[in-house]
Amino acid sequence: MSIDITVKIGGEAGQGIQTVGDLLALVCRKAGLYIMAINDYESRIRGGHSFFQIRIADRPVTAPHHKTDLLVALSRRTIDLHEKELAEGGLIMTDQAEDGEKENLVSIPINDLAVEAGGKITANTVAAGVCLSLLGAPFNLYREVLSEHFSKKSDKVIQDNIKAAELGYKAVEKRVFHRAFHWDFGQPKGMLMDGAKAVAYGALAADCRVAAFYPMSPATGIMAELIARSDVFPIVVEQAEDEIAAVNMIVGASFAGARAMTSTSGGGFCLMTEGLGLAAMSETPIVIVNAQRPGPATGLPTRSSQSDLLFVIRASQDEFPRFVFAPGTVAEAYESMLRAFDLSERYQVPAIVLTDHYMHTSVWLNDTELTVPDVVERHIADKPADDPDNYNRFAVSTSGISPRIIPCTGEALIVSTGNEHREDGHISEAIDDRIAMVDKRNAKMKAMTAEMAPPEALFGDAGTLLVGWGSAGGAIREAVELLRDEGYDAGALLFADIWPFPADAVENRLKQCKRFLMVEMNSTAQLGSLIREQTGLAHSGTILKYDGRPIYPVEISDGFKRIME
Repeated sequence: MSIDITVKIGGEAGQGIQTVGDLLALVCRKAGLYIMAINDYESRIRGGHSFFQIRIADRPVTAPHHKTDLLVALSRRTIDLHEKELAEGGLIMTDQAEDGEKENLVSIPINDLAVEAGGKITANTVAAGVCLSLLGAPFNLYREVLSEHFSKKSDKVIQDNIKAAELGYKAVEKRVFHRAFHWDFGQPKGMLMDGAKAVAYGALAADCRVAAFYPMSPATGIMAELIARSDVFPIVVEQAEDEIAAVNMIVGASFAGARAMTSTSGGGFCLMTEGLGLAAMSETPIVIVNAQRPGPATGLPTRSSQSDLLFVIRASQDEFPRFVFAPGTVAEAYESMLRAFDLSERYQVPAIVLTDHYMHTSVWLNDTELTVPDVVERHIADKPADDPDNYNRFAVSTSGISPRIIPCTGEALIVSTGNEHREDGHISEAIDDRIAMVDKRNAKMKAMTAEMAPPEALFGDAGTLLVGWGSAGGAIREAVELLRDEGYDAGALLFADIWPFPADAVENRLKQCKRFLMVEMNSTAQLGSLIREQTGLAHSGTILKYDGRPIYPVEISDGFKRIME
């Protein structure tokens, strides 16, 4: 029988919910299982309600499940909010002694056991031990994980946690949980990774040398990871006074020859649009990660959204080419960063990578190899093709790309400005110069469009296609599986490369199906609007979610059925 179990740990911010989830994930990985976990928390340091939900399976899983098999309630509110999500035969584990023992509830004095083990600080180790015992995990496996996890701590810390784990196991050793299973799956299938780490690792692999940012959830995790690696990699990470300073810092760093990036969320990206325009006018390559969250204004700081798509494609004044990517997996996030840096520099345009809170804070077991380039190709001219005294930084060319020389690396004078200019970079308001520069920048679009990968097709010959982008892709994949198991002729198109829009490939694919439905985490089906604008093809229905929470496969399959009926 296949394994597909969801454990949800809920409580207040500050109770160490994440630690319990991390320990479960580490044990599952070591056992050779697959996991996918989501973090749900309010924008507060203490109190409120948070949960960590981990899905454990013996096959790759790409989205959370809507039902919970084991609910670990570290607060009374957790039961009130999530008891209705219990699957048939599901179990609640609580540390509330007054709840007593019921058919679907087991009360464990977690804090008392932690004190017995050596201190309240081990309470999370006790809780994880209870969960693993109920699921049938061998204790030796958990012991090994604890020894590795606390390897940099003192022997006392390690022993206290092992004792806490033993007490957790013993507390439920006589309790039978029908979802327990036999743990014998071999070696780990991959590495645990969240989206923020994948983006950071991709930037490092692309030889990013400067990163500037102003803290803004959920993008801060990228910079935190870069800071943690800055003692090993040659990268400078700077916290600026605001987002305007951050984007201008990376424009300056790139102008001086360093690959540079910033990360922010929608509100911060708004402030960066003037700097985005400066990069476009000066044809300076930069990479911006926009980790979307619901807005407008402050919105929901710790929730997810896909509402910035049309904004980033049109952001800043006037018209200019740019790249926009929207990865849907951690592997795609890593690869998108490699491509963003390379293509931004190759075409001397900004590149924007769209992610979101769900991708940044969720954890997947990634079994796709993340390759590191042996050599990072730089698209910089060594010297002027002709006379250095007559070097034109913005020389008109058929491709729109001019030789880019780094200032102070030779005899040529490099002139650049935020104003419209001549080929040599000096400011000009002449009609001929204005037309020439606009046409030059736009000339890049043909080759840029050819760089864009078409959307991934799943059962692309199906009569009805579910079309989505970015982090919604995992849920769409599983929804297609659910629908096809029930006999529906369903497939999917999943976009990771958004702009320049691969119109010909999309049009050819969509003309082969009877209808297509948009699946997006926004209220207006923004990708659907873009498809109609670029191809003239209109979707037949929408499955939209914009409450700030991840979309579940069952929500997509149910929406599909409603539309088809």
